[in-house]
Amino acid sequence: MNHLLILVLAIVVKLVILRREMGALALVVGFTVVGVLGFWWNSPWLGALLILSAAGAAIGGLPALRSSWLTPKLFSIFKQVAPKVSDTERVALEAGSVGWDGELFSGRPNWRVLMDNRNSGLTDEEQAFVDHQCSVASGMCNAWDIANERADLPADAWNYLKKEGFFGMIIPKEYGGLGFSAKAQSAVLQKLSVNESLMVVVGVPNSLGPGELLLKYGSQEQKDHYLPRLADGREIPCFGLTGPRAGSDATSIPDTGIVCKGMHDGKEVLGVRLNFEKRWITLAPIATVVGLAFRMFDPDKLLGETEDIGITCALIPRGTEGMEIGRRHAPIGSPFMNGPIIGKDVFIPMDWLIGGTEMAGQGWRMLVECLSVGRCITLPSGASGSGRYMVGLAGGYTRIRRQFNVPVADMEGVQVPLARIASMAYIARATVRHTANMIDAGEKPAVPSAILKSQLTEFQRQMVTDAMDVHGGKTVTLGPRNYLGIGYSSTAVSITVEGANIMTRSLMIFGQGAIRCHPWVLKELEAKDNNDIDAFDTAIFGHIGMAAGNVARSLTAALGIPTGETPFYGDAGRYARAVNRFSASFSLLADVAMGTLGGALKQREMLSARLGDVLSNLYMTSMVLKEWHEGTKVAGEDALMRYSCEFLLYRAELAIDEILDNLPSRAVAIAVRPVVLPLGKRWPMPSDKLVARIARDISTDTPLRSHLIEDTWQTHEEGQQENPLARYNALLKDNERATSLYKVVNKAYARGELPTTALHPEQRAEEAYKAELISEEDYNFMVAYEADVLDMLTVDDFAFDELARNKSKIVWHNGRPKAKRKAVPKKSEAATDE
Repeated sequence: MNHLLILVLAIVVKLVILRREMGALALVVGFTVVGVLGFWWNSPWLGALLILSAAGAAIGGLPALRSSWLTPKLFSIFKQVAPKVSDTERVALEAGSVGWDGELFSGRPNWRVLMDNRNSGLTDEEQAFVDHQCSVASGMCNAWDIANERADLPADAWNYLKKEGFFGMIIPKEYGGLGFSAKAQSAVLQKLSVNESLMVVVGVPNSLGPGELLLKYGSQEQKDHYLPRLADGREIPCFGLTGPRAGSDATSIPDTGIVCKGMHDGKEVLGVRLNFEKRWITLAPIATVVGLAFRMFDPDKLLGETEDIGITCALIPRGTEGMEIGRRHAPIGSPFMNGPIIGKDVFIPMDWLIGGTEMAGQGWRMLVECLSVGRCITLPSGASGSGRYMVGLAGGYTRIRRQFNVPVADMEGVQVPLARIASMAYIARATVRHTANMIDAGEKPAVPSAILKSQLTEFQRQMVTDAMDVHGGKTVTLGPRNYLGIGYSSTAVSITVEGANIMTRSLMIFGQGAIRCHPWVLKELEAKDNNDIDAFDTAIFGHIGMAAGNVARSLTAALGIPTGETPFYGDAGRYARAVNRFSASFSLLADVAMGTLGGALKQREMLSARLGDVLSNLYMTSMVLKEWHEGTKVAGEDALMRYSCEFLLYRAELAIDEILDNLPSRAVAIAVRPVVLPLGKRWPMPSDKLVARIARDISTDTPLRSHLIEDTWQTHEEGQQENPLARYNALLKDNERATSLYKVVNKAYARGELPTTALHPEQRAEEAYKAELISEEDYNFMVAYEADVLDMLTVDDFAFDELARNKSKIVWHNGRPKAKRKAVPKKSEAATDE
């Protein structure tokens, strides 16, 4: 019995020391004390073994002892196996900052890092802009009109955007801009995402573009000239980065700039002769100033001894000789302005380089730092905003659409996608909101930008697919009434641009994060590059201590012993403890993958993607918990918070299981699995009860529905385009009364109290009124209500020859019709025509 007590005590002491990463000295003291107790309690062999373990820990763990024999050997091995970091990769690693993502990499996240930066929301000025200007701009746009009638925003919309400063949100007020926070910029784009083209037109100039580059790197002369003109729309910018041979691998830019002398404004000056071919450049067809990335060379050494100067950025006015611009690409689904730019022997003076000659060769750093912020805002905000509209539209439609005598929102098969839409919209909203708040606090979240871009645009694709599914025939029929179809087809754009999701997930989230966010790896590599054995000793043994701690934390947490502190309570506290546990498991698996694969991990993209999935889901769970902690907590939100966290934690655990299934070293995988998943996978998908509750709440007039669709375009003013969300909101306010009348009328019909020929709801209401089953007031209400419902269910139809772009190719199968019938107009259009 004494042997067992000593053994258990030794294990407990070891786990406590490792969980808290107390260091080798604590381990030596702990083993020594328990070893002495072993001798005291008549277990001498265990006591001796523990004393020997203490001696081993001292020799291998105490700095004074290990530095003379162990550290040099480890340093020699590390130099041989450590992956080489290219200059390009180093720039990416050094760009941006590390915050909460680094805590998740540590295996013992400090929640105060996340929670201390409270989200104060928008200023009154910013909120007023979202409420008014964004509503006006949204009301000017109809997806069908933009996509099929004009292939552009209406002229009055362009003028309004310029007049109200939409293109200058990030430009400080001293230059004529709005000077908005990142949170406000995100809120604007979320509201404008009611229309894809509108969101893109506003988003791009405020994201990766000359404006942001000028603010951070431009000369004062460049700022004074361009920023006021960009702010008020006199200049429309674009940025030429990608081309036929440089897409996701933007560092492989083949476009060149040769330093030479040339003529400019009648004088010979030092400049750059450019040759380039760019593709997929948003706003290029209408841009007045082009930001251009190119590879700069100085073969004649006019600037110095370096010939290959590197990637450089310049500003080129539209009319510059040799530059061809104006043609268009046709982006799938949404015809926002996008096109090629070609330059042949374009000479520009040196002062057209962004930041001047001093910033030559700094283009990649400039782009990476701007991308890390822009990727956190533009497309993720579009995804979040789309999710809000999907909640409102899908919830509204499925409540008023009745089949089998019940609203389709009450059918369990429909409730599954409705709940998924609501959850993904909630997750996206929380993730975008709090990451933008980090940016406002001065962070430049590089790894989170990759998480947001890839994960939330994938959510967007799922949400719009689910919304299309529950709408059925309503949204597979294109026309002015279809408020989803064009957005559905354009979703592929968000998936592809600003770093294709496949590449971002497979290479960037973990591939960049493994070095950038890991507490020790970057320090180890820097020690290697600097040949600093003392720095290496600190880093490598800090790394070993962290890994050992993660073994202890992961195992004990999986067995039900919580690790780390959290600021939450109730279910939120349980989910936060799960984040702590999976953070330890993720950090351990990251070390296992790097340790067993070394530099070859770069090529194991499927494994890297799954590691990135774990980090992504833990990051998003954290954002949901922060939103829940700081938010208003409306009725029903607890169910949505639980669904969202359980959904994300299920995905995180599934990714961990797949990592263990696919680690190349099977012996290591078999050894690690009992530590990480000793009881197997334990997180189930959210329950059916949660699904049903959420689906009901977003398809009826509830506080939760109002909360999820706040700051969307919900108004309809005279002269504006039709607003389906506003109409659904109005119908849902009357739905409870309509539902009670449906029951009365349908029961009477089932009992045979109404004529069997009364098949339409309006007919049954009329017959029920005649039979005095409902009042005249109820009858009039039902007639008006059903008229509005039918109008929302109606789809467009067109004249036989209207859809053909080339009328000469029409085959008239039954001869030309005598009369052409126009597409069914909406109520507002009919009223205007009259």
